[in-house]
Amino acid sequence: MTDAKTITVGTATAKPGEIVRGVIPVTTLAGGTRLDIPVVIVNGTKGGPCFWVDGAIHGDEPEGPMGCAIALKEIDPAQLSGTLVMVPVMNVPAFEAANRGNPLDTFSFDMNRIYPGRKDGYLSERAAFAHSEWLGKVADFEISIHSGGAHSYLAKAIFVDETPPSVELALAMGEGWGNIMSNFLPKGSPMAYMKEIGKTGITVELGGRSATSPEGFAKVAREFANSIFNILRHYKMYPGEAVYPSPRYKGQQEAMLAPASGIFVGAPGVDFLKLMKKGDPIGTIVSIFGDELASLVAPADGLIFGLRALPNVTTGDWCCFFHKVEGMRD
Repeated sequence: MTDAKTITVGTATAKPGEIVRGVIPVTTLAGGTRLDIPVVIVNGTKGGPCFWVDGAIHGDEPEGPMGCAIALKEIDPAQLSGTLVMVPVMNVPAFEAANRGNPLDTFSFDMNRIYPGRKDGYLSERAAFAHSEWLGKVADFEISIHSGGAHSYLAKAIFVDETPPSVELALAMGEGWGNIMSNFLPKGSPMAYMKEIGKTGITVELGGRSATSPEGFAKVAREFANSIFNILRHYKMYPGEAVYPSPRYKGQQEAMLAPASGIFVGAPGVDFLKLMKKGDPIGTIVSIFGDELASLVAPADGLIFGLRALPNVTTGDWCCFFHKVEGMRD
């Protein structure tokens, strides 16, 4: 076991056994206020790897921040080997506006498409760059927490680059997280950046607009906190036995778009993470008078892991995320 070290991220410096909050400085805005990215370091009393958790790179996805908050309340640094770094909100202006992207930035609106940004780029690119400098320097492995945000609900889903370390990290998310899809060449995200620098990152999804009741939101946040602890246990960073998903699927995502405008109505019996056969009905689109205009069916054997939150659709709108299952993971 290596000795614990003092860890610095931005303005936060944590000695072994400490929990320290701080920020990653970005810039000063026109009104004189600072744009900073909040960070907390939980530094263990024993040496070990650094596990980094990112939330709210999309501002309408509050599940990550709440999952981090629960984990922070429950973790004991005296029992931790290594370091847990959590950035509950990556995209602060987007989060404050409850918007997918930064409303102050037209040209790099979606931070999860332009990461790791540019030092001299647009505002969101500069924020992404400031974050990436510390992520690359400090983290050994990272998860980016997402949800369906304002537009949809997503059941448990993970995207990996299919390298053994990324699949291992995905399986360490724990019970129920067996919906694991391939993203061989990720671009513009923390996961992509970690791959580029020879480290490991994955993208995880759960929650969204349809699960923002107090009970639903609390359940999703609890799931993310549980996964943070399960990952720590898997890598022998925290006491206790890790649990793992079963079954474990492998395949590709397909985004299914509305072939007509109207009201999307799910087929009877359709449910998340329920295996379907190619051609099984997913739903229909009906007019405001109830006339059937189009139908959606399973494009392959697989399962649904995301559905839109609001049934009214225009031609080309996203309706469903489908996992085309290619096989099982050992």
